[in-house]
Amino acid sequence: MLSRTSDPIVAIATAAGRGAIGIVRVSGRQLAPLIDALCGRALKPREATYLPFRDAAGEAIDHGLAIHFPGPNSFTGEDVLELQAHGGAVVLQLLLARCLEAAAEIETGAPSGGARLPGLRVAEPGEFSQRAFLNGKIDLAQAEAIADLIDASTEAAARGAGRSLSGAFSREIHALRDALIHLRMLVEATLDFPEEEIDILQKADAAGQLDALQTQLAAVQQRARQGALLREGIKIVIAGQPNAGKSSLLNALAGAELAIVSAVPGTTRDVVSQTIQIQGVPLHVADTAGLRESSDEVEQIGVARAWGQIGAADAVLFLHDLTRAALPDYMAADAAILDGLTHALAPGVPVLHVWNKSDAVAGAAVPASGIALSARTGAGIDALRKELLVLAGWQTVPEGVFLARARHVQALARVAVHLSGAAEHLAAQAQSLDLLAEELRLGQNALNEITGEFGSDDLLGVIFSRFCIGK
Repeated sequence: MLSRTSDPIVAIATAAGRGAIGIVRVSGRQLAPLIDALCGRALKPREATYLPFRDAAGEAIDHGLAIHFPGPNSFTGEDVLELQAHGGAVVLQLLLARCLEAAAEIETGAPSGGARLPGLRVAEPGEFSQRAFLNGKIDLAQAEAIADLIDASTEAAARGAGRSLSGAFSREIHALRDALIHLRMLVEATLDFPEEEIDILQKADAAGQLDALQTQLAAVQQRARQGALLREGIKIVIAGQPNAGKSSLLNALAGAELAIVSAVPGTTRDVVSQTIQIQGVPLHVADTAGLRESSDEVEQIGVARAWGQIGAADAVLFLHDLTRAALPDYMAADAAILDGLTHALAPGVPVLHVWNKSDAVAGAAVPASGIALSARTGAGIDALRKELLVLAGWQTVPEGVFLARARHVQALARVAVHLSGAAEHLAAQAQSLDLLAEELRLGQNALNEITGEFGSDDLLGVIFSRFCIGK
């Protein structure tokens, strides 16, 4: 896609389906002839004009608003034309086809020396945002925030994406980079002038600067981890024996009757999933079939799928039945399930023991590590929600959380490793100044990956290809 950035592009910028309004967007250089062909007149910059959109014969395809944003004062930094028409699929396809047809006519029919519009084509996914990035209108973190804002599943995630889009995350990264560049400058100066009697690094308190930089980085890492959690959420699987109340617990957490609840063991045969939010954090909760040996072929498939869900979980709620807690066979089966969880889960995946049906067994003893609740009455559900936030790793950040991605968190972790190595080499001073300079350079490169100053073409292609058409 990067090799075709000089082509003018066009796309339907609104979602598929019927709607009151639909938008066709064009971006490129010197769009005046296309505007004249479609609108029959020139447009005042950044002013909405109501007029007919004309076909090749001059007949109106539709009436709507046309807006011209001359570059560089546009989203992409190029000339941008937006046609706001009625949101019917056929109408928008007709407008899209007319844009391509008119561009071809202009390209082949313009007189010698006249205005041309070569190569107008349908945009690739994310290409409008990519051009905004390439033309310096936004950085890479802000570009990703556009997609995250569109995909946000909770209010907190949308607000976090909005902060990233406004540049809050980028400003944090730029502040880290500026401090790191200043430190690199001191180290490079020391390497360039080794004969100087004054120790440049000591005089400038390079150790103190590096320590402050690590502290600043740790704060950004914390907010980035929380932002990544807001964006991705975690996958929680409810597991346990049949009739322990797993479906009832899912319904209680979701606040809706999503799963069938029955006193008949083995009612749940397939996975029922629902995304809930607690304090804005998305939690993807899966109710699974009861774990037991069965001769029923359908139930066996359900149990196998349950173990598959468990293997991919970020956390497991192991649901126990308090009304059967005194039965040796029941507890033996629970112990067998716990042993299976130990082997099925990746290292570090937490298992939270939840004891259900507390309303039916007054005063029942619950292990200190577990939570007693009643999925039927709702008692103890709030305590479980708070514990789920702990499992997710959520910590409220007073300054407000910006949305971040896993690659941002990983890049910041690499920066931390390089700064730690830099601190070791700084302590060795003259014996390791070259290594100190290299660690700082690698740390800066990791920061640059986040905002895209030195991002590779392959990285850009992967990121923008996941955008929707027309964005």
